[in-house]
Amino acid sequence: MDVVVVGAGIAGLSCARALTDGGARVRVVERSPVPGGRLASRRYDDRFVDIGAAYLVADDPDFAAQVDAWRTRGLARPWTDALRVHPGGEWATGPVRWAAPGGLRSLATDLATGLDLRLSTDLDTVPADADTVVLAMPGPQALRLSPPAAIADAARAQIWKPVIAAVLTYPAREWGDLRGAFVNDHPLLATVCDDGDRRGDGAPVLVAHSTAALANRYRDHPDSAGPILAAAVAELLGLSARPSVHTHRWAYAQPEAVDARYAVDGRVWLCGDAFGRPRVQTAWLSGRAVAQALLG
Repeated sequence: MDVVVVGAGIAGLSCARALTDGGARVRVVERSPVPGGRLASRRYDDRFVDIGAAYLVADDPDFAAQVDAWRTRGLARPWTDALRVHPGGEWATGPVRWAAPGGLRSLATDLATGLDLRLSTDLDTVPADADTVVLAMPGPQALRLSPPAAIADAARAQIWKPVIAAVLTYPAREWGDLRGAFVNDHPLLATVCDDGDRRGDGAPVLVAHSTAALANRYRDHPDSAGPILAAAVAELLGLSARPSVHTHRWAYAQPEAVDARYAVDGRVWLCGDAFGRPRVQTAWLSGRAVAQALLG
């Protein structure tokens, strides 16, 4: 069986890894120069910062086994089971959140090891030279490839919200035990994470994620949203120092959940983190579910 997986995010890599382990011939095509998708880490000032997914939650037994394998090899570490909630700043406990000392993209790089991975390769249609094609991407992106009818319908049914991530690098740590915070009912901020704490190196770096409203307002000029988010974080946490600011806009950041593991029409499949709760775990499970169905 020859399979082309389009997209080297966590869903595509999970699918490709399971298919390869099951004996299929697989190549992965990715238009970006690096794998990972929204499992993204970008280098600023000689340090990688997580600018996409904030952490991993592993409450599915199969994904928990994958995360534990990463932990055993030093690629992942348990970060925290408590985050602050604003207004108020009280702690809220929940499942253990996992982080990666080398940045979350290092986990995607690990999954990609040994795969036939074609980076910086953009497509404008569904590949015709394979028995099966797996579109591992947000539905709106899949529509660019003119997929068959059932896939197009599933893609159009997905609802996504954008986010602007602002990386805020300070001269020194001004805050105490923050870890991360959910910011409720705020016009600008949705979350703030202490990147130095989750990565374990103590760097004075915060990553703020915007509301969808702010991301829509600055859709064409995300850099202009950076100082606005920095000011909002300063007000929230009582910070006085002015940080350096870098921004990245995610057009398809937060999907509304779809009650299925994937969509399929003939030889074309669609998977990703819209197929369930919007988590890294969901994307991994969706890609793996496609592989299991194909391997039969």
